[in-house]
Amino acid sequence: MYRWGLIPSWSKDPSIGDRMINARAESLAEKPSFRNAFRRRRCLILADGFYEWKQVPESKTKQPFYIRMKDSLPFAFAGLWEIWVSPDGSEIRSCTIITAQPNELVATIHNRMPVILSEEAYDLWLAFGDKPVDQLEKLLVPYPDNEMQAFPVSPMVNSPQTDAPELIKPIQNE
Repeated sequence: MYRWGLIPSWSKDPSIGDRMINARAESLAEKPSFRNAFRRRRCLILADGFYEWKQVPESKTKQPFYIRMKDSLPFAFAGLWEIWVSPDGSEIRSCTIITAQPNELVATIHNRMPVILSEEAYDLWLAFGDKPVDQLEKLLVPYPDNEMQAFPVSPMVNSPQTDAPELIKPIQNE
């Protein structure tokens, strides 16, 4: 199992991972925190949907949305992984999801979205060893919005203690 929030191997403190739950596609090749993982330690993070929150106009509240493929099938986010070794020799395996500019559907909800890879891109993304950065960067684009759907869901999703099938069921927006 991997902990969400990338901990670079050179980090002195594993708490840095709390701030690295997402990695911006535009700066992966330059940022020291992600550069080596981008070149050598790429992974797929499987999902069947994800949440984003949309600001409710003239309000301090945000409406959660569930976003998935129209066919409801699972898909894979582009991810990176690392192994951090503590001074006592114990290891923490960590990962992060790569985000990019949103497609037209997600842009109506949020200003970023996870990079979803097409099945055809899996082999290149997972290929062992260094890969040319330009080849990899071409994969980090918004997924086609015509293959996705988004709908409002219950604010119960805001509580980490709540884990129920109702969290991905559409609600009527009042």
